[in-house]
Amino acid sequence: MSAAPAGDVDLSVVVPAFNEEQRLGPTLDAVTRYLGQDEGRWGHWEVVVADDGSTDSTRDLVTAREDPRIRLVTGPRRGKGGALRLGVAASRGRRVLVTDADLAAPIEGLEQLDKALSEGNSAAIGSRRVPGATIGERQHRLRELLGRAGNLLIRRMFLPGVRDTQCGFKLFDGDQAREAFAASRLGGWGIDVEVLRHFRCADRQIAEVPVHWSHQPGSKVGPLDYVRFLAELARLRVRTLRPADLLVTLLFLLMAMALYSGRLFDPDHRYLPDSLQDQNQWEWFFGVTAHNLAHLHNPFFSDLQGFPDGVNLMANTVMLGLTVPVAPLTLLAGPAVALSTVMTLGLAATAGAWYRLIVKRVVRQRAAAFVGASLAAFAPPMVSHANAHPNFVVLFMIPLIIDRALRLCTGTRVVRDGIVLGLMAAYQIFLGEEPLLLAAIGMLLFAGAYAVVRRDVAKEAWRPLLKGLLIAAAVCLPIVAYPLAWQFAGPQSYSHMPHGDNSANSPLALLSFAERSLVAGNAERANALSPNPTEQNAFYGWPLVLLAFAIAVRLWENALVKALAFTAAGAAVLSLGPTFRIPGTEKEYPGPWALLADKPLFESVIEGRVAMVCAPALGMLLALALERLLATPDRGTQYVGLLGVSLALLPLVPAPLKTVERPQTPAFFTDGAWKPYVRSGESLVTVPLPDAGDASPLHWQIEADFGFRLPGGYFNGPWADGRTGIYGATPRYTSGMLSDIRDTGAVPVLGKEWRAQAQRDFAYWRAGALVVAPQPHADALRKAVTELVGRPGKWVDGVWVWDLHKSG
Repeated sequence: MSAAPAGDVDLSVVVPAFNEEQRLGPTLDAVTRYLGQDEGRWGHWEVVVADDGSTDSTRDLVTAREDPRIRLVTGPRRGKGGALRLGVAASRGRRVLVTDADLAAPIEGLEQLDKALSEGNSAAIGSRRVPGATIGERQHRLRELLGRAGNLLIRRMFLPGVRDTQCGFKLFDGDQAREAFAASRLGGWGIDVEVLRHFRCADRQIAEVPVHWSHQPGSKVGPLDYVRFLAELARLRVRTLRPADLLVTLLFLLMAMALYSGRLFDPDHRYLPDSLQDQNQWEWFFGVTAHNLAHLHNPFFSDLQGFPDGVNLMANTVMLGLTVPVAPLTLLAGPAVALSTVMTLGLAATAGAWYRLIVKRVVRQRAAAFVGASLAAFAPPMVSHANAHPNFVVLFMIPLIIDRALRLCTGTRVVRDGIVLGLMAAYQIFLGEEPLLLAAIGMLLFAGAYAVVRRDVAKEAWRPLLKGLLIAAAVCLPIVAYPLAWQFAGPQSYSHMPHGDNSANSPLALLSFAERSLVAGNAERANALSPNPTEQNAFYGWPLVLLAFAIAVRLWENALVKALAFTAAGAAVLSLGPTFRIPGTEKEYPGPWALLADKPLFESVIEGRVAMVCAPALGMLLALALERLLATPDRGTQYVGLLGVSLALLPLVPAPLKTVERPQTPAFFTDGAWKPYVRSGESLVTVPLPDAGDASPLHWQIEADFGFRLPGGYFNGPWADGRTGIYGATPRYTSGMLSDIRDTGAVPVLGKEWRAQAQRDFAYWRAGALVVAPQPHADALRKAVTELVGRPGKWVDGVWVWDLHKSG
């Protein structure tokens, strides 16, 4: 039979081939036999074999056939993508079928693909993952698992809803296929994803059709092909990002680097003084996690500080969700580098996650979303916590959790989204439980307000949302059950952590400016309105509060605006604590936090932190206003509006965090001179013991590669029989006295009773030696220790040492 004239071909079958002399012949026989059985059904057809630089007799096998409808196109070795691009470009059919040379999906499946294309779809792809599909001969189990993992990645990053992109049996509208393949650039397996992504971006419908699929021997797929496939997906991901999104990502990274510029390039020798002792504590958390993993110790517990009782790491904010993954970096470069890297990249990632959520759910205008996300991630309370609390800086999971919860409300994929939400919540628990609790408070405030203003939406959403949340809980709880049991009932657990009467916000704190405000900061006023520089949890400034009020009034008809305004206002009021006083008066009023203050979990929350919920809510309100403002045709209105926004945000622009030179660690700890003084099962007692007032010994311990244990410490632990939480180890008489000397320089009269008590405390700590390092009031501390021990110390590598193994 003669070939049909160009333009009159109804169906083109494109077969990519590389060294397929064994499998191609039977495939061509099966295809031509099937198409030839019913000429009226398929009309004029052709088979195009796209040879990818074969070195065997593949090309000869094709050219030896006398059927003019079977054509060969050849090119140099470029991979499957290059061969398909070549073959589809040479096709002439109104419809184009692409099938692999092994014909793992039988050609008879073309009937179902053609039916799907006739129903208005632009592409019909064979699928092994949809109902009705059957598998004959299966692949090796490892290949099957890798394939499923690849499909999951593809659905998540490129083609949501498409379950199987890699089955080599696809039917396309011919012109649209030639357009899509011509626009493709990938040379390997990734071309399937790239082409389908082209169809999806052009709003062309893709149908998945179940097929019968059987693995065929002779596969050309090797182990490195999976790596190349991932590399192609990465290239495709970069190419599919909008330039504006790439610019925003870069800007967020530069903003985070600017904030941490004082210690970013020398984290080992720079210290954030506004972190108080928290930087020492957090570096220890990173270091001890890596140490535990390297030595196969329990990651939930350590006796390296707080000896001999130890530290319940799950009951502290150790952030195992990050300290575990970055353990190789910690072991290689040290905890200071790891902590600096995590806080810088984590802050940028948090801003990026808020940006993604705002673009997806709130506004489409990229510039407006950037401003809103910047406020969400770099608001004054975030900058305050950036000094010391990575668990309140690295919040990239919170926007993802919010987005997944909103997906549940649609009711489309409740089971899948519920499972994913459960996994996300479990991971966030290992990043920080308190931020998750605060996020839940914010989501409840928003959901309640939105349900009131959009009852129709709430009526449709509550059932799938409830079902999804129950599924999420069923997934999350088994994962976190044991860690949480260890946290609340394990060794050195505590019942709750009281924070004092100054942990709530003053109403003035909501209207004032933070210490690190570049143009309006006032350290004296900010510290008077907050517990310390790391807990400036409000400080949004009166201009932003006025702007937010104006936005709410102007856009009040928008249900989203109403819900966001209520969320911000509700969080602000809750942050005032169980009671609050009106500034300038002596009158106190009960606050709504009183309803929660003594409840489990809430009793350990620093209520002032609830105001952090305001940051994303205000950011979204700002994004909505900017999108409306930028869309208005009135230039005068634009100018006045943008000026108002600029004036409200300018006082919130943060200055880089303060840094100072870190005191040098005494050589006694760095060169191993401590080793002769500490035997197995003993501790090294630094004088005074490390506590919340000075945790420098934790840094010395890190420098000594965790070679010795420390009594005392800076962590959350239990106090007395009631197991109320306190900062540090349970105090003993000697440790308290030495801390007083450190603070005052005054040495009390140390008689026989003090010396006897000291001996009991030294025995409790299993002390091998006492060490006094250079510090304020070091002479007074040295005098006190000499009187307690009964003999002078020895100067060793920059410190005074008392060897307790020696008598007299």
